[in-house]
Amino acid sequence: MRVAAPSRAVRGAPDGTASARPGGVPRGVPQPRPTDRFAELLVAVLSGQRPVHAMLRHSAGQAYDELIRLAERGPLRTRGARPVVRDIGWFVPREGAIEAFARIGAGDRLRAMAFRLERGRDLRWRCTAVELGVPR
Repeated sequence: MRVAAPSRAVRGAPDGTASARPGGVPRGVPQPRPTDRFAELLVAVLSGQRPVHAMLRHSAGQAYDELIRLAERGPLRTRGARPVVRDIGWFVPREGAIEAFARIGAGDRLRAMAFRLERGRDLRWRCTAVELGVPR
């Protein structure tokens, strides 16, 4: 369930299709949103599938320090089922910023993850905050 579509903050239509893509990518081809890409990358780092330094160029401010602290505890490491992003929602508080949340599932466990993305002057999205909820 998507909560609010990132109107002007993310290129492409709210359904994830590109309206006009450079480089020969045809219209209508689904393009991953920044929220989708970052959620997958954060899950990979926090579950130990990727090293935390994979987020170095994708984070800004205190977010990288928080990721280091979180990754050391391995909050999404599991035995058996690999954690997956089950659902993502987002809110656009202002142009160039997205506040997102994701439900992360691994077997019968469910976790909540929230993160903030901000678009820099170079038009790249970076994670500026990340938090994890307690397991249920």
